[in-house]
Amino acid sequence: MTAVASVEELLVAVREGRHQALPGLLKPMGQSERKAALVRLKALRAELRGWDWDRWQERTKVSRSLIIAGAGCHSGAAAAAAWLGARDLRRWDRLPKGILLDVVAGRDRAWLGDVAQRLAGRTSTAQEDYPLIHELVRLSGCTVPTTDGYVYGWVEAVRRAGLLRELRRDPQTPVLVPRLFETAELARPLAWSASPDAPDQWPSALVTLSEEGIVERAVLVDATVARLLRGGKPADLRFFLALLQRLELTADEERERTADWMGMASDAPSTVASHAQAVLARLFESGELPARALADVTGSVLFRSEKKLVRAQLVLVGKVMRRDAEAARELLPVVAEAFGHQDVDVQERALKLVARHLGAVPRADKEGLREELAPSAALLSPAHRAAAVEVFGDLADAGSPEEYEEILPRPPEPRRLAPTADSVPELVEDLMVLSRANNEVSLYERTLDGLVRLSHREPDALAEALRAALADRWWLDDSYRWDGDRHFSGHPHGVEVVAAALLERVPVKTLHNARGWAITPDACAHEGVAAVVNARLWEVAYFLRTRPLPFLLATPTWHSGALDPDELVERLREYRRLEVPVAPVDFALALLRVPRSGTDSAARAAADLGTKEGDRLAAWLSGDGPALPALQAKAKTETEPREVRTSGLLHRPASATRRRLHETKERLALQREFPGPFHWLGRPQTDSYRTCYHWRGGPTHAPAMLPHDREALAGWLVPALKASAREDLPGTTESLPTLAEAGDPREVAGPAMHLALAAGLGARRPEDRLAAVDALLVLAARGQLDGEMLGRDLAELVGLGLMKPNRLADSARTAAATGACATTWSVLAGALPGLLTAGTSPRGLGEILAVGADCVEHCGRAAAFSVGPEGIPGLAELAARRGSSQLVAQASRLLKALNQGVEQSTPETVKTSR
Repeated sequence: MTAVASVEELLVAVREGRHQALPGLLKPMGQSERKAALVRLKALRAELRGWDWDRWQERTKVSRSLIIAGAGCHSGAAAAAAWLGARDLRRWDRLPKGILLDVVAGRDRAWLGDVAQRLAGRTSTAQEDYPLIHELVRLSGCTVPTTDGYVYGWVEAVRRAGLLRELRRDPQTPVLVPRLFETAELARPLAWSASPDAPDQWPSALVTLSEEGIVERAVLVDATVARLLRGGKPADLRFFLALLQRLELTADEERERTADWMGMASDAPSTVASHAQAVLARLFESGELPARALADVTGSVLFRSEKKLVRAQLVLVGKVMRRDAEAARELLPVVAEAFGHQDVDVQERALKLVARHLGAVPRADKEGLREELAPSAALLSPAHRAAAVEVFGDLADAGSPEEYEEILPRPPEPRRLAPTADSVPELVEDLMVLSRANNEVSLYERTLDGLVRLSHREPDALAEALRAALADRWWLDDSYRWDGDRHFSGHPHGVEVVAAALLERVPVKTLHNARGWAITPDACAHEGVAAVVNARLWEVAYFLRTRPLPFLLATPTWHSGALDPDELVERLREYRRLEVPVAPVDFALALLRVPRSGTDSAARAAADLGTKEGDRLAAWLSGDGPALPALQAKAKTETEPREVRTSGLLHRPASATRRRLHETKERLALQREFPGPFHWLGRPQTDSYRTCYHWRGGPTHAPAMLPHDREALAGWLVPALKASAREDLPGTTESLPTLAEAGDPREVAGPAMHLALAAGLGARRPEDRLAAVDALLVLAARGQLDGEMLGRDLAELVGLGLMKPNRLADSARTAAATGACATTWSVLAGALPGLLTAGTSPRGLGEILAVGADCVEHCGRAAAFSVGPEGIPGLAELAARRGSSQLVAQASRLLKALNQGVEQSTPETVKTSR
């Protein structure tokens, strides 16, 4: 057979996917034939990249054959390894190990070893290629690779067989075991082997290997301790901690690593820190831990958030001082630092410890030490002030408490939108920034208006600049021209559709059809908002291609999305002067962005324009425009009565028919005056979440689209916020701070906003609860928070099982820690009656009471007066229970703080600082 014929036969076999036949075709071929075949194989590989996805089965077979044939034809190890690791050939298949080994069987050992090392160094494929790499290592006799991917693959391979048996007979074990502790991430099978006692899991297997001399024990101990010090994911650390426990370190091994245990106790996760504390206690018992070293580590541990660790450290310090009175001089100053701990129980324990051991200090040092510790007493909670005076005498008596000052953030002020870019380079820069921060509404509005203005004024220069700036966009490639049409007809993809329209990458007919995109009658509010945003983008792109607009009418005046009505009147006046018809969706959105109260002068100016749009704006500003039922719906709670069906008929009030006629009239008016994408506003949205799965914090553009309708926006969020307390749904509260800044600053927030805020305070994720706390503080700073209403909502959510009390306590503690104790107490005072009189005390109520007590102790008389002379129902009964549980102790503490406040003459006015 000629060389040409053999190459052709090989290519036919590759195209047909007959990979089993390839070794037999490759072995007789010489170097020149393989070189010629390689050129054809590369061309076929390039061809494969252009195949449509409907040929995926054929592509898979041909790709597998290409891998095999290319490995046999490449003469260089680097090129062969790159070919084998190419992702465009691999798809989701593993490399065919058996056939590949057959193809390269005749290569020299150095070549095989080089390929093995290069494949092991490929981060993306080394783990799945382990079977092939391992065989190449064995055949070549090269050094065992130690890359992360190769180690992960090795762990997977030995896991499938008998673990200890495989580790014993694998010559790679002594080399790869130390690498288990050095990989960037722990090999997943190790995380599943976290039992120190199970004989068939990794911890026991590794200890057995060290006992048999296969792996050095010192290597295991050092590596395990170093890995625990390094930290990492809790699941990873569980494995290393299990291994450490299984190793059962000797007293000498523990003593040699004293500094390591101190570091773990200070900074490691709680499970690791607890183990380190136990080791430090043993070192103290054996006399190996000096008081100075204990003082150093105690200073760090006492300010950890885990109460169990803090209490254990105080116990250890107490033991040390009982056995060695001289150690008190070193340890008591550190213990006194715990007077500033956020937990009052820790403060009390630290104060008692100081009181107990201060007397054991030699007389010559006692007074000096007392004076040294006394200033720390100012950090104690007011509840411990009397006890501190007993310990430190006049040194700790600060006299009457100072007037409480509430610290709230400065109320947010409206910020004018930055001017639209006035030059092409500036606009292109905004566009590129927007592509990386597409949630920033102000930048989005400025960029969209800039595209409209400059496409009207400098279309050619703008098109040239956009073509250069967006050169990496696939829709600019002529080979994808029709794909771009389909791409933008289904979704505008932000302002990209406007740029694509300017560059003539979307047909005018496509944009015209997309403008009329209608949403289904049962669409939820999220889909409605998205439909308006998308319709405006398609509309702008359409007019840009047909009759460019000079500027947009709906561009906001303020960062909130609000539009000044006088400014809108001036824009309509300029449109009239230029004789430019308005864009319907843009004008309708402008109406939603202007306030409908306190605008009489703007309404008269709009009516004087003498245009249809001017008359519509005048009617809208005067309140004569169509009603929007979707913005008037109230948020429901699960406790509200549901409609009842009897004999298949839904009973309605006698006025139901008249109400339906009125609603129909309003919807018809809306349909006459607003484009199709806005018609959903004519339908109430109270039941829309039965089929709504838009769980995140609402569309980014919703607050800016409806800046004066905070109650409706909050009502739409409530179901998603409630779900975030039950499920792991991150980001559901991200709109709450924005909503808190919206609305009329002269009005208290409504029930929907308070219910949404209550649900957000109980979100599962701490970062989501933090966003809700921000919203709470913003409402308080604006004077729009009804603490009692919010508290009732919180109690109701807890009672319904939709909120865990410990999450409410965490949110309240965070708010109080900012200095807003009075605000926080106003909320808790509204929630506690419902929580305390619910029958069974919810688990975690003690934490809520503790935060309430903190707030009352700081607020003093004002907090006590705010609950009235009757006090909080159920609190006295709970405090009178027998026992010393956290619940009863904190109830007693709160009751005592309230009673002390009542006894302190008349209520004080809380001073607020912003």
